[in-house]
Amino acid sequence: MKSRFRPVLAVAASAFAFAAAAPAFAGKTLDAVKQRGTVKCGVTNGVAGFSAPDTQGNWSGLDVDTCRAIAAAVLGDAKKVDFVPLNSQQRFSALQAGEIDILARNTTWTLTRDASLGFNFTTITYYDGQGFLVPKKLKLTSAKQLKNATICTQSGTTNEKNVSDYFRAQNIPVKTVVFESFEASFKAFFSGRCQAFTTDASALAGLRNKEAPNPDDYVILPELISKEPLAPLVRRGDDEWFAIAKWVPNALIEAEEFGVTQANADDLKANSKDPAQQRLVGTGEDLGKLLGLDKDWSFRAIKAVGNYGEMFERNVGPKSVLKLPRGSNNLWSKGGLIYAPPVR
Repeated sequence: MKSRFRPVLAVAASAFAFAAAAPAFAGKTLDAVKQRGTVKCGVTNGVAGFSAPDTQGNWSGLDVDTCRAIAAAVLGDAKKVDFVPLNSQQRFSALQAGEIDILARNTTWTLTRDASLGFNFTTITYYDGQGFLVPKKLKLTSAKQLKNATICTQSGTTNEKNVSDYFRAQNIPVKTVVFESFEASFKAFFSGRCQAFTTDASALAGLRNKEAPNPDDYVILPELISKEPLAPLVRRGDDEWFAIAKWVPNALIEAEEFGVTQANADDLKANSKDPAQQRLVGTGEDLGKLLGLDKDWSFRAIKAVGNYGEMFERNVGPKSVLKLPRGSNNLWSKGGLIYAPPVR
């Protein structure tokens, strides 16, 4: 009995070993991206810190950097991204129709979206929460003081449902006024149409600093009424592209953890003896072949946009226009929630 089954087991073990080491086959999205020469990235119409164009049409932000990092990893050039502005109503249909390769537009990961839209959420790139912006002259210190207030927000978002649930649970009557576009909703608020405006706290900070007639005339109330984990999405059915869209952001997070930066990546590539750093700069174990990429995929991504901490500081951190603290978006090893599976 023993000798009879030994060859079968040996063959099975050999097949497993081959499967574990086999390179990934390029998926249809990766093939299309390579053939086209650009990554089509769905973004917002303009949310400071996440995805917004300047007066010359140059896009910047945390979500923008995610797509640039993927373009650097896949195409070798972070500039090879076509940014496609989408409002809340357009974003999911655009991804379903194949008009974009990835949706990197501050979208909250929820069960309903995860289970019903035909998408895969990739890596959480920002932990947000819904808050309220009010005129300072109202002298409010809590959202619970908004009884009978009119609150502006955008339709088709989790914000609309969250605000309804929150005040119903608090038994506080309010009137919610919804607008189809984000711009219309915040402009209505700043024009005096509503006593409060609600959306993700990061967006409130950006609006107050960039859109308010006088930022000092407005205050963000302390309550966060929801969990808003924001993550890029890709279509289901293309596991190879899903893996790339997931592991490029993970590599940027791990780069921060192991001290690999945009500035020192070249030096570490030449001199580092640390296996974790070597894997990230392309001199250690070749993990790129498992993603259908070359050995330098993560090195190029880091060189293009920096590690996750550098992306955060540049786009939304204390030295940016938004001036947001790291808070929950700090590394897990520093008291935050940002945690990437090991790149090994």
